[in-house]
Amino acid sequence: MRIAAIDCGTNSIHMIVVRIRPDLSFEVIDREKEMVRLGSGGLDGKALTQEAMDAALQAFSRFRRLAESHQVEEILAAATSAVRESENGGEFLAAVERETGIRPRVILGTEEARLIHLAAVYGVDVAGASAVVVDIGGGSVEITHGAGTSLRVAKSFKLGVIRLTERYVHSDPLSRRDERRLVRHLDEELVKTLKDIRTAGYDRVIGTSGTILSLGSVVSADKRRASDDLRNLRIPARQIRRLRKEVTTRSIAERMKLPGLDPRRADLIVAGGILLDEILRRLEASEITLCDFALREGLVLDYIHRNRKHIAQAGQYPDIRRRSVVELAERCSYWPEHAHQIARLALSVFDQTRSVHGLTDREREWLEFAALLHDIGTHISYPRHHKHSYYLIQNGDLRGFEPEETEAIALIARYHRKTPPKMAHKPYGTLKRKMRTVVRTLSAILRFAENLDRSHAQVVTGVELHDRGEEYLVKLRTTGDVELELWAAHRQIEPFQDMLGKPVRLSAGRSSYAEQSEQSARVPGKVVRRRRNRRVRKNDAARPAGQVAERSGAAGVRHRVELVGAGEDGDKNGQEEERLDADDLQSATRH
Repeated sequence: MRIAAIDCGTNSIHMIVVRIRPDLSFEVIDREKEMVRLGSGGLDGKALTQEAMDAALQAFSRFRRLAESHQVEEILAAATSAVRESENGGEFLAAVERETGIRPRVILGTEEARLIHLAAVYGVDVAGASAVVVDIGGGSVEITHGAGTSLRVAKSFKLGVIRLTERYVHSDPLSRRDERRLVRHLDEELVKTLKDIRTAGYDRVIGTSGTILSLGSVVSADKRRASDDLRNLRIPARQIRRLRKEVTTRSIAERMKLPGLDPRRADLIVAGGILLDEILRRLEASEITLCDFALREGLVLDYIHRNRKHIAQAGQYPDIRRRSVVELAERCSYWPEHAHQIARLALSVFDQTRSVHGLTDREREWLEFAALLHDIGTHISYPRHHKHSYYLIQNGDLRGFEPEETEAIALIARYHRKTPPKMAHKPYGTLKRKMRTVVRTLSAILRFAENLDRSHAQVVTGVELHDRGEEYLVKLRTTGDVELELWAAHRQIEPFQDMLGKPVRLSAGRSSYAEQSEQSARVPGKVVRRRRNRRVRKNDAARPAGQVAERSGAAGVRHRVELVGAGEDGDKNGQEEERLDADDLQSATRH
């Protein structure tokens, strides 16, 4: 299973694409970053600039295409301080969703801190030890303290490097006066929290995100090959202090030449160096461990934690469409034995009637999914559950389907019982003619299959259709009494006959199709042929094993039922007391 996670930060927008393994670990298979400075000039309640929003939208569009190239199933996205503080953040998020389909959620600073901590202790094996995690972003700084994933402190401070640079870095190189003002501000904001953490004690300090990794890259540049990874690299606090002095005394042109420094961070490295040094000094830390996992990995880990069952099903159902259908069915407490029985019978009928309906494997899949979901409306209530099923499928967040497909599946399920499709029915009547034909055909097959498991006992194990010229013979292989299934099939057969254009005769045998062991039944006399042609089969001779009863339906149509005895001894003698109330009889005779 693959997902993407996007961190829409104040300085940069990052995305990773990960593959989640069956053991619920993950591996990063692709990553991308754009430094768009979204929060530049837009912090402290100001508006995001149009230039920054345009650059961010372009980044989201590229990330979307990259994620789709990896066939991800979910794109997670979180927006942090720049968006949550700006006066037009909502407008920006709406534009992102409208133009890319990605829906970023704005997270609070404490939630951001929690997710970052989760990622850091996953990326750096702390083995349950007490750790302090520091993340320096463009708009905020997150500081956490806890043992493993258990948090004791989770704080977010409005001390990001873009914010501090805009407020305190007014000269190049930085003046002593501005540096003192910046340090006083950091003291006011951080001293209480850092003293509390120092008093409680910790085993190590972990640093994440771009600013800290940039500082670590510069510090270790002379000892590290270009191909070496910064991950888990331990940086002595004294080297951070030394780098702070170096960057505060150099001009931006000189800083851009520092080995290991991304030139795009040359203006922000001054505030970043001071900030990290002050944090380490007040924690009395001797070193900091670099970690390349941050908010985006935290989003992935949180998703894994919340979706264990879904991820487990990803291994069982690699196809996102099928997994999405099964998950909706399970959320609605479906009856899996019945649903899968109906799907199996419906697909068998579909395959044997391809020459009649001419549909493709695409429509076959719709039929299967509608069969699996046809009864989920009982999750709301049994009466009118076919209509409830339609609503739940339409609003069930089925992933991987086009809207037309979802509508088709919902309608096929909706017409598995009661009245067949009619032009007067608004959702069905507004479909294009070709799609109406598909829905009418597949719902007729589903309705027929549904009644072959009317007892929900799965007594029908196989179905064969034989074109006998004037009629179809449907042979049912059974493992038990199918009287209820035959009765139900008689009442609901008309849409299926309409689809075939011929009468249908059912033949049911317990374990084989040998003539001496068959139970047989003819369907109601009224047959609806293609193009609405109808005829009534009259005065059929009673078969030796059964008995014929004729009744008049609500529309004056002769209704013919042929049932079979229980066995050679003729205990039941082929008799059935058929009970039809007015609604059922109308349903049985109505087109």
